[in-house]
Amino acid sequence: MRDSLRTGMAFGMTSGVITTTGLMVGLHAGTHSRVAVIGGILTIAIADAFSDALGIHISEESDRSHTTRQVWASTLSAFASKLLLALTFLVPVLLLDLSTAMLVSAAWCLAVLTGMSFVIARSQGEGPLRVIAEHLAIAVIVIIATHFAGRLIASLPA
Repeated sequence: MRDSLRTGMAFGMTSGVITTTGLMVGLHAGTHSRVAVIGGILTIAIADAFSDALGIHISEESDRSHTTRQVWASTLSAFASKLLLALTFLVPVLLLDLSTAMLVSAAWCLAVLTGMSFVIARSQGEGPLRVIAEHLAIAVIVIIATHFAGRLIASLPA
């Protein structure tokens, strides 16, 4: 049961910070609209949390090695962790100017990934630096790619 909770939570938290940050950065670069960014965060927190939870639910069911209770533990922990973590990104957007909020949100994303990566590496007896570097590199690629995608979309004729 503990493994099922950990699986769902790790999946939900990772998806929560990467997807939310990427969407925020892309929307900001493309629109510079606080309303669009808030709408994006709420969409990720609700629709994508349900989508990810269903994805992990089906994946765990198809594995056939998990009990119904374990499947639901993964499902609910994925949903709750993604929903709650995605909603934390509203705080800087509501309290700071939008450009500063993007920097704070990117830093929050990297901090959460660093902490998770450290815990994962230690639990598997690995050195944390390689695991942290690998996970942060992926996050930075997402941030850069979504920024430029937003700028590209903004440059297109209306």
